[in-house]
Amino acid sequence: MKTTVNISDSLLEEARKVAARDKTTVRDLIERGLRRILADRKRAREFRLRKATFKGEGLQPGVADANWERIRDLIYEGHGA
Repeated sequence: MKTTVNISDSLLEEARKVAARDKTTVRDLIERGLRRILADRKRAREFRLRKATFKGEGLQPGVADANWERIRDLIYEGHGA
């Protein structure tokens, strides 16, 4: 498919030099660059945390109204300092 792309003169000149040195075409450089960018985007998709809930009756007594510091202390109780 044909299309027209406007790029800066300096970028085109640099691309032509690279293409000549690598024995390829500017078109090939553009295609390879676009493919790389698109592949990188697929790999860098937004992270989604899976839903990991379970049935129960909520927090245990003494924890439901506790602040984070108290909850952390309970978690690490008996595990070190």
